[in-house]
Amino acid sequence: MKTDIEIAQEAELLPIKEVAAKLQIDEDDLELYGKYKAKLSDNYIKSIQGNRDGKLILVTAINPTPAGEGKTTTSIGLAQAFARLDKKAVLALREPSLGPCFGIKGGAAGGGYSQVVPMEDLNLHFTGDFHAVTSANNLLSAMIDNHVHQGNELRIDTRSIVWKRCLDLNDRALRNVVVGLGDKTDGFVREDHFVITVASEIMAILCLASDLKDLKDRLSRIVVAYDLDGKPVTAEDIKAVGSMAALLKDAIKPNLIQTLEHTPALVHGGPFANIAHGCNSVIATRTALKMADYVITEAGFGADLGAEKFFDIKCRYAGLSPDAVVLVATIRALKYNGGIKKENLSKENLAALKRGIVNLEKHIENLKQYGVPVIVTLNAFDTDTEAETEFVKSFCEERDCAFALSRVWEKGGEGGEELAGQVLNTIWHKTSEFKPLYELDLSPEEKIETIAGKIYGADGVDYSSKAKKQLDELKKLGYGGLPVCIAKTQYSLSDDQTLLGRPKGFRINVREVYVSAGAGFIVVVTGNIMTMPGLSKNPAAYKIDVDDDGKITGLF
Repeated sequence: MKTDIEIAQEAELLPIKEVAAKLQIDEDDLELYGKYKAKLSDNYIKSIQGNRDGKLILVTAINPTPAGEGKTTTSIGLAQAFARLDKKAVLALREPSLGPCFGIKGGAAGGGYSQVVPMEDLNLHFTGDFHAVTSANNLLSAMIDNHVHQGNELRIDTRSIVWKRCLDLNDRALRNVVVGLGDKTDGFVREDHFVITVASEIMAILCLASDLKDLKDRLSRIVVAYDLDGKPVTAEDIKAVGSMAALLKDAIKPNLIQTLEHTPALVHGGPFANIAHGCNSVIATRTALKMADYVITEAGFGADLGAEKFFDIKCRYAGLSPDAVVLVATIRALKYNGGIKKENLSKENLAALKRGIVNLEKHIENLKQYGVPVIVTLNAFDTDTEAETEFVKSFCEERDCAFALSRVWEKGGEGGEELAGQVLNTIWHKTSEFKPLYELDLSPEEKIETIAGKIYGADGVDYSSKAKKQLDELKKLGYGGLPVCIAKTQYSLSDDQTLLGRPKGFRINVREVYVSAGAGFIVVVTGNIMTMPGLSKNPAAYKIDVDDDGKITGLF
């Protein structure tokens, strides 16, 4: 079987102008980045605001395992299947981060015959959006340090600078650093930190802003430090908003590319879901809804992270009401949750499947709490047996979930037609009664405990003394009414990645809390989750290369 990058490189792409023409987008409404990539102009986005909204379909998944689930692949294949059924559909996805590309997970362009292309461009520099986010973030850092160096008019407490630098690579050595070493002219010495770009508040702001004005308003509210009286110092106080916005003025525009079958895809923004809110941009999703009858979007990692944040943060701020949610699973992943080692997942094992399917069961229950109809799809493998497939199908139907097999990795859109049919049937025969999980007038602790209990299945929440103090301070400063964004391992419903399936009798451990005032949420850090990942012993970077003709190999 060909690799993903081989399939992508052999594909015949349409010029992006022709892809746009399918949606009645004129060439003048495109800002071209070569032959196969473009940004949508502000004028075009404004011109379609009177269009009625299409139907919004979220694709999410069970907790990820080494066996793979294929959430993004399923999203892409589903969009291609809609096109094969003569439905006007658009994808709305996140951009990949360089961290996973050179780390373990790989890129986020789909796989097999359900990919967005050009695959190499998307997984690497693309249109420069992430570089713009990184630059804006680090410009603010430089201006904070310069303000203190130049006399510290704002009386910033240099022990209470909370803004961190960022880089879109996995680099554990940058988690905790010291800056300002050297001569007096080199600045003041202080401890500093880095986060990966996709965990930065600038990325969250870019993805939650509704337009350029809203972007600047959000940038102005960023809390960068506290003064000697304990009062917040903002990016506006530092006089950094205008210059940051100038760096982001093009990055805020959605990117248009295509799938292998030439289905239009808006790929924009890329916050991680385990350490950020995990959804593509509000602008891209809203624009897609005005462009098409059906919009397929995805949220990162399992439904306990990506879907929860999609519903409770993105939909709340953007005024979105999803019509259906597709929950992706694989028999291999369910058996892994049932205690089977990766090397033995190809063998039929109904006992392990029955043990592990409780993970799928919990995600079904969680999604139903939001009032949105659920369709479960099995991303099929050749090693799946008829008995295993029938067991999962019956399990889902007993829980009032539509069920479909998906073979989009192998067959592209054709392999997603069964799933597309079930999604269409669900949308037109079941009414979505979407509602967020919690109300904003609850205290931050009540919001955290609601998610921990109702979504994770925890018995309760334990707070470090540091987190308790931080929560008290945030409430005093007036931030208690914001939603919460919980940073947690993606591998388990708990905050302990070794607890698979549907763990019981555990508690969530909150070690740190801080406000992302510009993004508009409180970040809650649990367990041992890191906001700057590290590379593995054998990172994907070892296998990536480029030949003498400029052809890239090893990306996946």
